Amino acid sequence: MIGPLAKCIDWSAIQVLFGIEALFMPKAQPNGSNLRLEEALQFLKGPDFIPAESQPARVEFNPDKSGLHFRFPTPRPCDFAENNVVHGRLYRCGENWQEQPVIVLLHGGNLDGHQNDFLNHRFRFPLISRRCNRAGLNAATLLAPYHFQRCPRQFGSMDYLGWAEATAQAVAEIRALTGWLLAEGCPAIALWGISMGGWLAGLAVCRDARLASVVATVPRVRMDLSAAEQVIWRRIREALPGLRVVNDALDMTPLNLTLAKQAIPRENILLIEGMYDLCTPPEPIEELWQARGRPDIWRLPLGHIGIGLGFTPGLTGRVLRWLAPRLNVHVATKRVSRGFPRNAE
Repeated sequence: MIGPLAKCIDWSAIQVLFGIEALFMPKAQPNGSNLRLEEALQFLKGPDFIPAESQPARVEFNPDKSGLHFRFPTPRPCDFAENNVVHGRLYRCGENWQEQPVIVLLHGGNLDGHQNDFLNHRFRFPLISRRCNRAGLNAATLLAPYHFQRCPRQFGSMDYLGWAEATAQAVAEIRALTGWLLAEGCPAIALWGISMGGWLAGLAVCRDARLASVVATVPRVRMDLSAAEQVIWRRIREALPGLRVVNDALDMTPLNLTLAKQAIPRENILLIEGMYDLCTPPEPIEELWQARGRPDIWRLPLGHIGIGLGFTPGLTGRVLRWLAPRLNVHVATKRVSRGFPRNAE
């Protein structure tokens, strides 16, 4: 019953999310010309998409007693003032927190701001962060561009160039926070991204050898339309032929994780795949696993929603135990519940 139930949950989520997307989706020409596709392709293939250099973030903490919430100006400003301020939370593991590694948690969603991973950002990540603290690790969360308070009040649809620039902005902010944490003295930084966050972590690790490790949970791998092809909404289905042409073009850029090599050893990369995932199907993740030299991969008998929202007993502890030797720390956590497979190839 697990497989059919997981697929049913994912299918229902796809209808809701793409229904919201259909409300904002502009009508595109088959070649994407009216949505600046050619400009986006030139930008994605050029040196300005993810530059070699990255400056540390200028982090400021909110003036309250908690010392939890921080912000910094984005290294890649845009036309919207709200989106030019990056927000995050830093869960310190003690007074001498700078002496301990940091796990940066990256939420899911969509960079056009129409799909927000509210449950992970608001509820699950604080729980994971406190679990990290008990294990002697710092944890940080980071808001992606155009999400939550970063979404402009007057904000509609986004063309391809705007979406490409938002992607570059997200990666630049991850790297800027990494630089600040290292400058503070933290000995190692790991990224743990979920869905879109896993994809952004995958982009960052292709450019930044400073990262100690990356965990990509049910990540997007390329411009895959398998989820859109299951949508019942007429407007989405009518747009599919044009979207296939556009996606094929975008898949020939660095947005496709299978086309790039990671900047850290494959032993420090973990992929987590949902065997019944309809949102980010197993096939692209398997392709990424092959392209990255077969790093560790966990194939879990759940769907995208089940894994992405943490309905996986013992997964947090298991990830922390996997990260521990790569961050040079000892993590004492409970053993994972039975029923979920160990590393598999």
